[in-house]
Amino acid sequence: MKVLPVLVNKDNYSYLVIDEKNKVAVAIDPCEPNKVISALSSISNDIKIDSVFTTHHHWDHAGGNNLIKTIIKDINVYGRDERFEGITKKLENNEVLKIGSLKIKTLDAPAHTSSHVLYLIEDENEPNQVKSLFTGDTLFIGGCGRLFEGNPEQMYNALYNVIGKLPDDTLVYVGHEYTLKNLEFAKTLESINDNKELYNFYDQCKEKLANGKFTVPSSVAQEKLINPFMRCHLPSIYNHYLKENPNSSNPPSAINVLGFIRSLKDNF
Repeated sequence: MKVLPVLVNKDNYSYLVIDEKNKVAVAIDPCEPNKVISALSSISNDIKIDSVFTTHHHWDHAGGNNLIKTIIKDINVYGRDERFEGITKKLENNEVLKIGSLKIKTLDAPAHTSSHVLYLIEDENEPNQVKSLFTGDTLFIGGCGRLFEGNPEQMYNALYNVIGKLPDDTLVYVGHEYTLKNLEFAKTLESINDNKELYNFYDQCKEKLANGKFTVPSSVAQEKLINPFMRCHLPSIYNHYLKENPNSSNPPSAINVLGFIRSLKDNF
């Protein structure tokens, strides 16, 4: 299994997940289909895009679905509900589809939108290869999505109980290149003495971008180390909440802390 990131719409990530043995690929959030198809053609002329998997209905993720259906006849477009442009099949939580040797599991993660999903993909012909998680606008590197249709409890559940319980080596492929801005915010919450890993990771990501590279993939383990929204249970994060809410229990609810720092990030 090979994952090919494609930068679209200035800062969106689309992805091609490729089963090279069976010469088949799936596209994740191909909002600019021609760029995605061109990226595949640049590495192979004999691999076919079989399906589209969309994480949520926002135009910068689902907005290319109707167009790709006109370019690639009989392509399948998967998603969670009728708001997903061009959808041909609705997926259920924990549903698993097999395309070539790729096993694609849908995981519900309502918060950013009420029908947002994640896709966990593995290659059954490569049992020792780590799994890859495509998080759309739920989890970013060093951040999380805005709560347009959901609430802090739902985002906490997505980050801690869905993503956070996956194997630590699971690779994380996010929906936007927001990494530096997210890490700059994280640094306002944790000093270098609190979290040296955060500051080292920021420097690494800054260097990658300066050299024209992507910051994806991250990993579940990495996010637990540097992402404040997955560190709401730690004093270095929740002490900010306690300063503003001195009558709160100590330690406070991690859900309340997440909501608090999400509001801070909204105004960052």
